[in-house]
Amino acid sequence: MPERLVPLGELVSTHGLEGWLKLKPYNPQSTLLYSAKEVVLERNGIRSRHYLERSKVHQQNALVKLRGTEEINHAEKLIGAVLSVAEDTLQPLEPGEFYYYQVVGFDVLDTHGEWIGKVARIWFKQGGDLYVVAGASREYLIPAVQEVIEKIDIRARKITINPPAGLLEV
Repeated sequence: MPERLVPLGELVSTHGLEGWLKLKPYNPQSTLLYSAKEVVLERNGIRSRHYLERSKVHQQNALVKLRGTEEINHAEKLIGAVLSVAEDTLQPLEPGEFYYYQVVGFDVLDTHGEWIGKVARIWFKQGGDLYVVAGASREYLIPAVQEVIEKIDIRARKITINPPAGLLEV
């Protein structure tokens, strides 16, 4: 079985002359990167493993230093890659907890059992995170808040929502 990877963000530019890279994280609140030792970069369908020497927060991004990227010209070759960690390196969760990435692909239904769509991705916003749900003919932005999310069933891979009036028409 192939190794399952958890994508953390995309390498968007270099930082300085000593091989540092700027990572645009998919979830700016996540701390997974800062405990990682080994990361996987994927670009154009090609994966490569790298040892993470250092990482630190920089404004809304993260800066990463990979072993072997000692100069800017080494780092430039990695721009555009998605940086991931192996799923089996994540901290174990308590019963009922889940990592956000796990709900991508879940079916979303309303409280009447009507299918809305599938979670395509999660949009991390300062005002609150949104599940981007791909429906049959359009996308819906569903706030990831207790007032809207009735239930997340990890085993059944489905989310039940109780949308306020007008949410699905926006």
